[in-house]
Amino acid sequence: MYKIQTLNKISAIGLNNFPRDNYEVATDINNPDAILVRSADMHEMQIPESVKAVARAGAGTNNIPCDKLAEKGVVVFNTPGANANAVKELVILGLLLSSRPALAANKWVAGLAGKGDEIPALAEKGKSQFVGPELKGKTLGVIGLGAIGAQVANTAIELGMNVIGYDPFISIKAAWNLNRDVKYSETLEGIFAKADYITIHVPQTNDTKGMINATSIKTMKDGVRIVNFARGGLVNNADILAAIENGKVASLVTDFADESLLKCDKVICLPHLGASTPEAEDNCAVMAVKELIDYLETGAIANSVNFPKTYLDAKIPTNGTRLCIAHKNVPNMIAQFTTVLGSAKLNIEGMVDQNKNDLAYALIDVDGKISDEALAALAEIDGVIKVRPIFG
Repeated sequence: MYKIQTLNKISAIGLNNFPRDNYEVATDINNPDAILVRSADMHEMQIPESVKAVARAGAGTNNIPCDKLAEKGVVVFNTPGANANAVKELVILGLLLSSRPALAANKWVAGLAGKGDEIPALAEKGKSQFVGPELKGKTLGVIGLGAIGAQVANTAIELGMNVIGYDPFISIKAAWNLNRDVKYSETLEGIFAKADYITIHVPQTNDTKGMINATSIKTMKDGVRIVNFARGGLVNNADILAAIENGKVASLVTDFADESLLKCDKVICLPHLGASTPEAEDNCAVMAVKELIDYLETGAIANSVNFPKTYLDAKIPTNGTRLCIAHKNVPNMIAQFTTVLGSAKLNIEGMVDQNKNDLAYALIDVDGKISDEALAALAEIDGVIKVRPIFG
């Protein structure tokens, strides 16, 4: 019986994917095998030694101490792409709101309440103050062509925009999914120089933090409109407010509210609505649950932020053992594993070892039940973080 602790309200559609005869799922649970979380902050949480994995029903993992957990061999999963359509739709809305002052117009019309029969004429007379450009024929620069960025680019093409994308780390899958009319820029400067609209879809790192700043804004077209539904820290708020003040930037639409931004009428702030749809919550929960099931039952890792993608196609040998070994990415580890298994008179029927930066993860199938002594010998190897057997 596997025990799963939930730290937030998780979609029932996702939780229903746990087999009821082999999983116990609850908020209050002792010694869980895994934790399922959405937005709860885990940085100060005392995480039980029993925990083997944490799955975040969403893409971002800022609320999870990923490095700390990696040191304990705990795999942290996220669900990239599960909420991509929800975010894409809101980005398209952001592009429209950056052009057409519909929110301000709605607020103005609401102020006509009480004017009775005069309202139609007053509305017609006042509409000229809410003119804004169309998206069709304009150039959109998409920074980051992952699951969300690629969908935004493709939809913008369908809306009649010219689209330029930039992503030095674009995956083959993302490239295949891009509309062939999306042009590729080798540099950020190529985006800044040509785009009428810019939308950002990259994670916040030391390299990307504050990427929209006074220096980069100077290289942009006059009247550029910027949309940020990725991370608040990607935009230097003081710099963009100064650029709005001097007319360089026409507007900013962001999902990350800030006191300074709320004072500017050319900034639209939303309360982090990117993935706030029932469909996205269901999709993220389903994906997170399936990741945990695969990992707990087969050792397979997909979409982990701290360990490499790893899986064995074969089933766990009948009456055999699959060894899941988290270890440091250093030389001679595999040789030491095989020495221990050979001494235990176990034949290796399948093996894979993958690495990610300083960490690595091995799956090894052997043809018998491994003994406690052999497990201890593997765990004692210098550089081994955690050994977990799954018995066939």
